[in-house]
Amino acid sequence: MSLRTCVHPSGRFIFGRHEPGYNVANQREDDFVMQIGNLENGKPLLNHRNFPAIDLRVENADPVYEIPNPFPFRGTTFICHSWAAATADEPESIRLPPPPEVSMSDVLARSVGPEGIDAAFRDLPEPVLLALAATSTDPEDLTRLARMSCDVVDDEAGRPLGLRYKIRLKQVSPVIHHHGLFETVVNNIHLPDPYKEVMVLLPGVQGGSEVVGDYLDEEHDCHIFEYLRSNSYIPWGHFAANMAHDAIRYRSLDLSATDMTGLRHLYYQRMYLQFAREIGMPISIRQRFLTVEELEAIRLEILDILGQCAIEKVSFTATLWGWNYGYDFSPSGYRLHASHQQIHQQYASLPRDVEAWHSGEGKAAGTIPSYACGDLVAEVCTAFRAETGQPFFDTYLAAIRANQRMDGRADLAASLIVHEDDRVLLFVPKAQTSQWELQIMTKARVGNVLEADSATRASLDHALLLGQRILASLGARMVTSIEYSKRIDAEDDDQRLLYCLMPKLPNSMGAFSEAQLRFINGHFPEDFAAACRDALTQCGAPRP
Repeated sequence: MSLRTCVHPSGRFIFGRHEPGYNVANQREDDFVMQIGNLENGKPLLNHRNFPAIDLRVENADPVYEIPNPFPFRGTTFICHSWAAATADEPESIRLPPPPEVSMSDVLARSVGPEGIDAAFRDLPEPVLLALAATSTDPEDLTRLARMSCDVVDDEAGRPLGLRYKIRLKQVSPVIHHHGLFETVVNNIHLPDPYKEVMVLLPGVQGGSEVVGDYLDEEHDCHIFEYLRSNSYIPWGHFAANMAHDAIRYRSLDLSATDMTGLRHLYYQRMYLQFAREIGMPISIRQRFLTVEELEAIRLEILDILGQCAIEKVSFTATLWGWNYGYDFSPSGYRLHASHQQIHQQYASLPRDVEAWHSGEGKAAGTIPSYACGDLVAEVCTAFRAETGQPFFDTYLAAIRANQRMDGRADLAASLIVHEDDRVLLFVPKAQTSQWELQIMTKARVGNVLEADSATRASLDHALLLGQRILASLGARMVTSIEYSKRIDAEDDDQRLLYCLMPKLPNSMGAFSEAQLRFINGHFPEDFAAACRDALTQCGAPRP
């Protein structure tokens, strides 16, 4: 099979296994033998072994598994056998330790006394301030840093009331003295909530983005705002569903089933309203969020109208959904993930085509297809069917169910599936593009949210919540999640709705290997699936 995928037409996974053995010519001219330290018994340690006198023969080097991603555009995963074998018998060891408690105020109080702490903070170098803003677990530290980063206005009792604002060129903006420090301290979960609210959560603090939707469930303490980001890096604007100032969620483990339902409900609602407008379908319900039943009725009516050959009226044919959870900022000034720790999700509808231009010409030369990442999946489906005669996703699902371990061990778990219900799978992909990647896939031929009925939407929401909780319980603090969806005017019905949850781990932030789409893993996917199933028993969420 010429298509670069681990999904074999037989409904099984296929992968490569390297068993290297090779010769190396020794071209070194001189030796540089020297003492590099002492052994425990005091004898000097020399570096003789680094300077062999003859050519080398590498025998029985560590086997390496090469697993093409099911989707060729996502590259290939490499697993070193010895690394993965070390965790195979103890999959519960696949986790990160919790961050340590940090308090600079306590340290300084012992050295300069309580009265000298404020002055000592002002003398700290900038990299130390940034590191402290990111890692301190002491609200006293963070309160000091917050007031150093911006001008806070207090009420008569000395509590934060808001920020001081300035007007420049008719633009109103907060007085911020150090943007990196401001962003980092306000994204620390240990900053007292009143500071989080006035610095970043109150509507309007982050700018003039209009609130065009909300979701409120007072019984379950759930409140979400939907903001319009009209001047967006996503053409034609996008929407952001943000947990509101009175429903602070800085940890995914704090996210309730109701919260996830609300965040996703606003996504479904906005996309259905966008598609309804595209086909000229009037919506009489205004200025409140739609019930699940109302949403389902609108979805069915849209599908009915589209089935009457109205698809040519639709210029926006794809959806985009993404979630960056977690924030970090390095002392060297690099923002490492996300724009804000407070849980939020982003989404948009995407056009079918975009005007195409040649540089220097005064008019468009036609159109080119507008990019949607789900189109790359559609291309795989088309190529797979053309080469094998088989539908890709049916074959992929069969391979997941028939999965066997690459190391051949029959005494260990072989399943990739973490959670399953009648409609969706939560599973570990055979070729992970980040360590700890999880995926969610619809089992039936549901390729986008317009094809997803209310029961399927509820299953997707539940699986997303479980996936995030599992990763959080294992110690992941930064997770990027994206949706691969089918265009609503696509003819092939094989494509499934697919979500990828991709954590960033401390030792796997991305480097030259990842730039080549070569993804290095230190565990077998089956063992990570076992670790996730174990975590699921400890953090499983109730059905909404």
